[in-house]
Amino acid sequence: MTNKPRVFVTRAIHSEALAKLAAEAEVEVWPEAYPPSKEVLLAKMGSVNGLLTMLTDPIDEQVIARGTPALKVIAQLAVGYDNIDVAAATRHGIPVGHTPGVLTETTADFAWALLMAAARRVGEAEREVRSGLWQPWGPDVLTGLDVYGKTLGIVGLGRIGKAVARRARGFSMKVLYNSPTRDLDAEQELDVEYVTLERLLAQSDFVSLHLYYSAEAHHLLNRTAFEQMKPNAVLVNTARGAIVDPEALTWALQTRRIAAAGIDVFDPEPIPANHPLLQLENVVITPHIASAGKETRQKMAMMSVENILAGLKGAPIPYCANPQVYEPRGT
Repeated sequence: MTNKPRVFVTRAIHSEALAKLAAEAEVEVWPEAYPPSKEVLLAKMGSVNGLLTMLTDPIDEQVIARGTPALKVIAQLAVGYDNIDVAAATRHGIPVGHTPGVLTETTADFAWALLMAAARRVGEAEREVRSGLWQPWGPDVLTGLDVYGKTLGIVGLGRIGKAVARRARGFSMKVLYNSPTRDLDAEQELDVEYVTLERLLAQSDFVSLHLYYSAEAHHLLNRTAFEQMKPNAVLVNTARGAIVDPEALTWALQTRRIAAAGIDVFDPEPIPANHPLLQLENVVITPHIASAGKETRQKMAMMSVENILAGLKGAPIPYCANPQVYEPRGT
């Protein structure tokens, strides 16, 4: 028998982080590549003191309630945590951790990778070469869109949005942004202009999404939004899939209402194998890997373990999504 607290980890994480956790807790790691089902999560709850989750895990009130009173902390290996009912966790007195800041530069790099790949038809060209087709050089062969000197619209000027804006300087781009709140300091530092979403869509050659998912952001990019965009515009999404209406995106790309898209997230994930988007040449699709730099993922794992260990000891967790859980409760 062991007196160590018990922790369930919903996917294998970096070995050093796992060793650090195992030194102070009895750890069970879900061994499969696909996430555990809600039924599995419910079965684990009630006997664990810590839960280290991924953004694909459905941590709703039922799961959280099943875990109490044994469950002391939930730590998500991600910046976002819309898969977790944070309000329910707070009601049950359970702190929820996440990994803010660490993946900013990595995700901004990848947003630019998608932007460039979609603009210059990299995926299409690479597929042609692999299939044995190398067209003779010609003035119109695989011509794409120029990026230098164009207008970039950033929806959501948080850490990642700002990092994307900084990179735009190297391309001498005009940068427009829209966010729930205006950021005057960022406007001075980054030479970006605050505009309405409608104006951003109408004037931008490239639109990159970097806002948190919320009920208000659900299908923010719908058919009406795509109709407002330039016909030569490119959409990039490294935020959350549900921000974009998938049917509207498919329509916009099929009809060439917009020129192209680079998407790392989709609704649902994984994208269904028979989805019509997969048949289109003017879209670059990657499987939610914008933060998948090795060093970044290692740091995320360590931050998650730090959150778990602090929570197990009853100490305030260092990267907390619901700090109000530590506020004194009314009597």
